[in-house]
Amino acid sequence: MPGTNLSREEAATRAALLDVTSYSIDLDLTTPTDTATPTTFGSTTTLSFTCREPGASTFADLVDATVHEITLNGTALDPASYADSRIPLPDLAADNVLVVRADCTYSHTGEGLHRFVDPVDDRVYLYSQFEVPDARRVFTTFEQPDLKSEFTFHVTAPDHWVVVSNAPTPEPQPVDGRDGVAVWSFPPTKRMSTYITAVVAGEYHGVFDTYEGKFGTIPLGHYCRQSLVDHLDRDELVKITRQSFAFFEEQFAFPYPFEKYDQLYVPEYNMGAMENAGCVTLRDEYLPRSRQPRSFYEFRCSVITHEMAHMWFGDLVTMKWWDDLWLNESFAEWACYWCEAEATEFTDAWTGFANARKQTGYRADQLPSTHPIAADNYDLEAVEVNFDMITYAKGASVLKQLVAWVGLEPFVDGLRQYFVDHAYGNTEFGDLLAALEKSSGRELSSWADEWLQTAGVNTLTPEFDLADDGTYARLVVRQSAHPDQPTLRRHRLGIGFYDTVANADGKSRLVRRDYLEVDVEGETTEISEAVGQRQPDLLLLNDGDLAYAKIRLDERSLATAVAGLSLLDDSLARAILWGAAWDMTRDAEMSASEYVTLVLGNIGAETDPWGVTRIPTFAAQAVNSFSAPAGREELKATWERGLRALIDDAIPGSDQQLTFARSYAAAARSDEALADLEALLDGSLSIEGLAVDTDLRWALVTGLAARGRADDARIDEELAADNTISGQEHAAAARAAIPTPEAKERAWKQAMLDPTTPNETARSVVLSFQRPDQDEVLAPYVDKYLDAVSTTWETLGAHKGSTALEYIFPKPLASPALLEKVDAWLATASANPGALRYVREGRAEVARALAAQARDAG
Repeated sequence: MPGTNLSREEAATRAALLDVTSYSIDLDLTTPTDTATPTTFGSTTTLSFTCREPGASTFADLVDATVHEITLNGTALDPASYADSRIPLPDLAADNVLVVRADCTYSHTGEGLHRFVDPVDDRVYLYSQFEVPDARRVFTTFEQPDLKSEFTFHVTAPDHWVVVSNAPTPEPQPVDGRDGVAVWSFPPTKRMSTYITAVVAGEYHGVFDTYEGKFGTIPLGHYCRQSLVDHLDRDELVKITRQSFAFFEEQFAFPYPFEKYDQLYVPEYNMGAMENAGCVTLRDEYLPRSRQPRSFYEFRCSVITHEMAHMWFGDLVTMKWWDDLWLNESFAEWACYWCEAEATEFTDAWTGFANARKQTGYRADQLPSTHPIAADNYDLEAVEVNFDMITYAKGASVLKQLVAWVGLEPFVDGLRQYFVDHAYGNTEFGDLLAALEKSSGRELSSWADEWLQTAGVNTLTPEFDLADDGTYARLVVRQSAHPDQPTLRRHRLGIGFYDTVANADGKSRLVRRDYLEVDVEGETTEISEAVGQRQPDLLLLNDGDLAYAKIRLDERSLATAVAGLSLLDDSLARAILWGAAWDMTRDAEMSASEYVTLVLGNIGAETDPWGVTRIPTFAAQAVNSFSAPAGREELKATWERGLRALIDDAIPGSDQQLTFARSYAAAARSDEALADLEALLDGSLSIEGLAVDTDLRWALVTGLAARGRADDARIDEELAADNTISGQEHAAAARAAIPTPEAKERAWKQAMLDPTTPNETARSVVLSFQRPDQDEVLAPYVDKYLDAVSTTWETLGAHKGSTALEYIFPKPLASPALLEKVDAWLATASANPGALRYVREGRAEVARALAAQARDAG
């Protein structure tokens, strides 16, 4: 198989042939004296391994390198044999030593070894990112998860740098004859897979603490760039880390499997974080420069707990091949919210999950690219395509359903035995299933087939007949599925019966009168326990959010929700209602205008941090994409005015006030609203409690730029006051928002044609490029987009290419003509499957928008 791809069969063949004894990796990260900006670094790998069939041949992996020497068992091999990202290894002995000396390439796209120069102070920062198959960009590997080994890193770097890896950090030693240069010789790691090894180096600031737990002491480190030292909220980060360790060590009943735990906040990061064993890397946007709402900190907490869960599930016990990538991520996703809710201050974490994260799973599961949670990852290219919110959000939701199905205690008992049985080894999903069947006494294979081997989300709808006295004569839960994904599943389902009652102070509340927990199976399930009960004002399916399913509201319940969703005290019940209304809007069963009315009438009283933050973004999408064109101007004005009123009504200094101000900046279009943005920037308008800090200033400037009220000079002025990498990214987004042909052409070249654009800058541009009310200037980019699809993947790489193609698809130009054009193009397209995925997804979102517009038109 050519190029950087690797098939499952090739990996299985290699694993059957080899055992890897050790890696010794020498990296030289010093800059040659004749080079101002290095593009490569020295990499020498000594790889010891055994072969079960002496005389056989195999290959080692290395990407984008210049190979100088290859030695196998003392015999020099021709460096020219390195081709197509592989080093052929012929005539193996029983015991083998491979030595490869090469120059590898620094990355600016977040894969391999990323190099960053901070514009604030010109300090240099490096960090590695190896998942899925990118350790081979830094050293010679057998790049597959089931060939675990011990790794010994020797890193040569400027002696004033900090160098961190998976093993405890040694004292640097001077290098003879090289002034200002030192070498860090790390001890061997625990046995692990290549993709969770790591090297982080540069002028990082570090602070150190410890966690004292039931199994002993764990050294803790937190690192960041020097320019972010003032934003490293050490006490809070250490608190969450200690809480998480205490929770997981207690629940898993297995000691933390590595020697220390460092968390390093790094720049221009592609992901949220990465579970490198004992050396977790996180995006340094998690150290905010400006005030953020509570949802930001809740999410950061979930990221910290997610990566820690991986230390056991993923790092200690690792999947055999990427087929079970879903299990690795789905488990950590479920476990992080479990830990958050039980061990940290974010006790309503499952409400936030329902309001935000779970919605991303529902959306992904209704796109044409949907796939089973346990996808058939037959090669690395398939992994890239299937690594998405079905892996994370749907997978976590389904594991939550499994926990409800078998019970939390049996589930945890099964996990404990699984860690003991497979420590430092590799497994498949069947190994976990066997442990859970033994601990729970339940047959789970059919459940796994039903939930993990099929795609799509079910819809659950109440159907009922009422007796003359207003009680239920019959209540049925009807289950349906999209014709393309017809599986009907078993669901553990809560059903809540809510009535509107007056408190002693005369204020109305929605109060749960009764709750049933039932198993739903097949097309219809009779709820016999409900017969004879008085019809409630609100009948809520999936109360408690046990199930992964869209739910529908009957006519009376929908009217109750629209009139008084905020009358519900239970935040999780509100989240289920918010989600149901949004699903109905996306499915053209509730009009965009009704949804906006619901949001404006109730969001001001919402208390869940993620509800406050995320729901206004859904409403903005309803306004700009799902509303009938004939009434869109009126609805946009209603939304703008409603946000302004929400700002005025919000408690000064509250998250609501900040979120509504940010939403208002994006929605502003009238002269009055744009004047508000200008006045907030120049200080002539002051709103009690609202600090116009750096991030809010950029939101205001970008809102003005999108309306042609801020040009390059204005953006330059703002950037001069915030000449940081974050400022540069915000400035790039503001420039991309300007509605002129020149600005759009510049942004297009920057994000779609120039592979040297830093990855986070490119992401900022594509997220800002397609905007409502810019149809004329955006129209030429329909054809440009389609022309670029066939080359973007190769030009930008998988990560930047996927981000670009997903977010720069011309969704604001939704029309039957656009669908027709895209369909004609798809009929003959032959681009990379990953690239085609995003065209099909964009096309599906346009079709959904058109259906919603028709519904809104009545």
